[in-house]
Amino acid sequence: MPPISRRQFLVSTTLATIAGSSALASPARGAIDPIPRTRPSHLKLSLAAYSFRDALAPKTGKPTMDLFQFVELAADLGLDGVELTSYYFPPDVTTDYLHRLKQRAFTLGLDVSGTSVGNNFCVKPGPDRDKQLGLVRTWIDRAAELDAPVIRIFAGTVPKGESEDEAIDRAIDGIKQSMPYAIEKGVTLALENHGGITATPAQLLKLVKAIDFPNFGVNLDTGNFHGVDPYADLAQLAPYAVNVQVKTEVSTKGKAKEPADLSKVVSLLREAKYSGYVVLEYEAQEDPKIAVPRTIKQLRSLIA
Repeated sequence: MPPISRRQFLVSTTLATIAGSSALASPARGAIDPIPRTRPSHLKLSLAAYSFRDALAPKTGKPTMDLFQFVELAADLGLDGVELTSYYFPPDVTTDYLHRLKQRAFTLGLDVSGTSVGNNFCVKPGPDRDKQLGLVRTWIDRAAELDAPVIRIFAGTVPKGESEDEAIDRAIDGIKQSMPYAIEKGVTLALENHGGITATPAQLLKLVKAIDFPNFGVNLDTGNFHGVDPYADLAQLAPYAVNVQVKTEVSTKGKAKEPADLSKVVSLLREAKYSGYVVLEYEAQEDPKIAVPRTIKQLRSLIA
């Protein structure tokens, strides 16, 4: 039996109730329907391993932290989950390694809230594209072994000398090719607003409205829109989010980076009735050993 689409799923739900929600009041019209959420927002806290990238994979010298130690740090912070960024796994990762890491998180009371893959689906057909498709498939397998429900994926960037429309078509095709295997493994693919052909809400929605699968949504990164009102941009995509990565800074068009209004971020997620993980992905200049615990404390007070 072919996988049910989100549109088909929505037909079977109580449309009258959903129609009254703020999610459907979003200005994002013409796209696939937002995720049907009618219950109050329920938010949980996670931390992305990327927050400690300089310890996990320093540009010079040896790592001072591995993923097991990162999981222990997250447990010390009293978090609900950890996002295990793919870049920091050993090159020869085995199923045994994945199971031991999952078990360590479990014994410390943590979910593996998700993982990621640094793919580029805009590359031309050929060996490089096959490699990108294979990379996503590999991480679908690894996510399944970790019991990670979601993988953050990228669309990619426009190859030199090509049009954005060509790149969008390739990205859509790459995601569509990956979806059946993700569904088979019980993993959701979440497309991030990450520059390139997903730099603006309009660009991202071009892809989102073309990928009509139940195991697909948006990985909403709160620091990656740089328009005149980043918060309004985030509000447009929040109804499609299946995972949220929170940054401590925002960049408004024509202005330098400034501290993010985390209260406003949480409010717009609640307005969209988003339920799921709020993942701190720390990228600012302050030492994460100092900034991360402080930000987690702030986020905890906001989502309580």
